[in-house]
Amino acid sequence: MEFSNRVAVVTGGASGIGRAAVEMFAMRGAKVAVLDVDEAGGAEVAAGIVKRGGEARFYRVDVARAAEVERAIHDASERYGPIDILVTSAGIQRYGTALTTSDEQWAEVLNINLNGAWYAARACLPFMRGRGGAIVNVASVQALASQRNVFAYTVSKHALIGLTRSMAMDFAGEGVRVNAVCPGTVDTPMLHWAASLDPDPPSVLEACRAMHPIGRIARPEEVAAVVVFLAHESASFVTGAVWTVDGGLLTLIGGAPRVVTES
Repeated sequence: MEFSNRVAVVTGGASGIGRAAVEMFAMRGAKVAVLDVDEAGGAEVAAGIVKRGGEARFYRVDVARAAEVERAIHDASERYGPIDILVTSAGIQRYGTALTTSDEQWAEVLNINLNGAWYAARACLPFMRGRGGAIVNVASVQALASQRNVFAYTVSKHALIGLTRSMAMDFAGEGVRVNAVCPGTVDTPMLHWAASLDPDPPSVLEACRAMHPIGRIARPEEVAAVVVFLAHESASFVTGAVWTVDGGLLTLIGGAPRVVTES
């Protein structure tokens, strides 16, 4: 899968799945705009790609601020040409129920996880309409199910699936494909931050490992590989789709008793 002469924008590109996607696109020939609020991490990613002979530029962007998103994408198009690919990987996790989530937490999560994806798509779509393009939204298994105490996060990820399907239908006739990936637990800074909230972080990571039938936590590049496929012409007949990349997590019926049979 080559991306020569393609221009890709990746939000949340400084770490985790976003970073892995940035590096895969660049390795395969794309010119990549890396958008992230993490200035040190984003600059490091872009500099590493340039050092290896690729083309990448970092933009310090808070995706919750539409004007910042639009400015960065406009500059990337001026520098590299029309945008061909958008990956929305910027996201945060917060904990709480419908009663314990504050207005501030609710706004923070929805503004980044949902509005940020919309703002980026809104800025990229004009370049794609009529000439083709691909958008891949990084959702979560919690876009399809839920754990307890993750009210705002689950709502934001469920809504991201609606955003994906709506845009897929609205722009299919103009050559734009829009899909989503729903990862299970992935070895990212966000996972380790969440585990650090527990008195025994290693036990949290072990529980995450054990709940996946495949027997481990995903590496960021394993999810990024699916993102890159969906962005490529190899997936030319795929739009409005929701791909689980979860090690079998959602296939398992939780709480099922172990049944021993004799052969």
